[in-house]
Amino acid sequence: MKIYTRTGDDGTTGLLYGGRVRKDDLRTDTYGGVDEAVAAIGLARSLGPAGEGLAALLLDLQRELFVVGAELATAPQNAGKLRPGVSKVTGDMVARLEETIDRLTSVAPLPDYFVVPGACPVSAALDLARSVVRRSERSAAALQRDGMLADPVVLRYLNRLSDLLFVAARYEEQCRGLQAPPSHE
Repeated sequence: MKIYTRTGDDGTTGLLYGGRVRKDDLRTDTYGGVDEAVAAIGLARSLGPAGEGLAALLLDLQRELFVVGAELATAPQNAGKLRPGVSKVTGDMVARLEETIDRLTSVAPLPDYFVVPGACPVSAALDLARSVVRRSERSAAALQRDGMLADPVVLRYLNRLSDLLFVAARYEEQCRGLQAPPSHE
């Protein structure tokens, strides 16, 4: 199998379960941001998180983002073809993120100030991933506004994921005995 097909040379790309859209389409931009988030989380994971279980959590999140990407890469008229947890985000996936946020914040309480990212490479990469997810969330909100999002659960997932990545960055800093500096003196 070759990596190139030449079908995208006209500036379009194929959607899951059929159809083509322009490469600069809002849908493509949204799932492209999810792909960037997978890579940013991979960067954080490759740096060797010190937090107990954090590397495994990050790998799980990367895998779940493939589910998110599949749903976002599917036109609404084909949403019925998606499989929960495989190519469609579920409420249970959102609930697991919330449970993880609660577990991590019980160990590493949130700061009461705006943080400046960069206390360590892992937390900096997690903050980068968070900002990428936030961008995808904004694009997904625009998809929903325009009636192009079949199920709003994917939007809730992205919202919780960005929260979790913020919490995971603070957790990592605490595990390393660090604290992100405040945005003011």
